[in-house]
Amino acid sequence: MQYIWAFVVGGAICVIGQLLIDYTALTPARILTGYVVTGVVLSAVGLYDPLAEFAGAGASVPLLGFGHLLAQGVVSAVDEIGLPGIFTGGLTAAAGGIAASLVFGVLAALVGKSHDQS
Repeated sequence: MQYIWAFVVGGAICVIGQLLIDYTALTPARILTGYVVTGVVLSAVGLYDPLAEFAGAGASVPLLGFGHLLAQGVVSAVDEIGLPGIFTGGLTAAAGGIAASLVFGVLAALVGKSHDQS
């Protein structure tokens, strides 16, 4: 049943994004940024943890999960080192994922062939 709920919640998040692209003047970059900010806000008000527990990867893999990760990193860093943690916590928490995406992106660029678009 966990897989079904992950699929339903993750799919609903994607459907909302697609509807925003199709029916609003928002650019994809603004929608993606909105998702990250929404993840931070849901985390701040305590609604994201129950959603992630219910939906698992359906809630943690989309950009809402990235916003939640940033928010939790900031909270953790502020608890550990104080006010400077506001500036370092989010990046520290997300560093592994960011580094992995950069490494895999470079590897994909080296392996793949680029074609001129005309």
